[in-house]
Amino acid sequence: MRKMDIDLAAPSLRRTLYRTPRMARVAALVAFCLLPVVAVAAVKYVDALRRYELLAASLHARQQSPAPLKTAASVPQVAPERAAAINAAVMQLNLPWRGLHDAVAAATPPAVALLALEPDARKRVLHITAEVKNSDDMIAYVEQMQAQDWFLAVSLTRHEINDQDPNHPIRFQLDAQWRQP
Repeated sequence: MRKMDIDLAAPSLRRTLYRTPRMARVAALVAFCLLPVVAVAAVKYVDALRRYELLAASLHARQQSPAPLKTAASVPQVAPERAAAINAAVMQLNLPWRGLHDAVAAATPPAVALLALEPDARKRVLHITAEVKNSDDMIAYVEQMQAQDWFLAVSLTRHEINDQDPNHPIRFQLDAQWRQP
């Protein structure tokens, strides 16, 4: 025989809870617990939406109204010595290093040992210090530097023989004035 559910109790909350399946009660409890989280998220969403609408309205108003003209601010005066120092630094930074290096490298034979390259941007002069074993190599190097198209004038400014070194190398300095690039 089949089981029959006979319920003679009067309709009430207790009777409804008793007859509700267990999974439905668990789902209702979870939904009730998540209700505050969803409410907080909804409030944040509405607040962000209002801020975006205000931002869009202010951007639209800014596009519609002409931009105010800015008055020229007074330019602070720079001391002449400071301006000269800044200009000298800018000239040093704007040296044509690649061209100078390529020109010196093209003119330097293996017999010449370069010791120093000191550019003077204001005068456009490159001070070169080098060593060679004999004076013929020194003269040949000066002539090779003069043959470079990059330099206007090359002059030997100083030379000396190092007697303390057993090879007695000749240390010399020359100035090479470069062309305006």
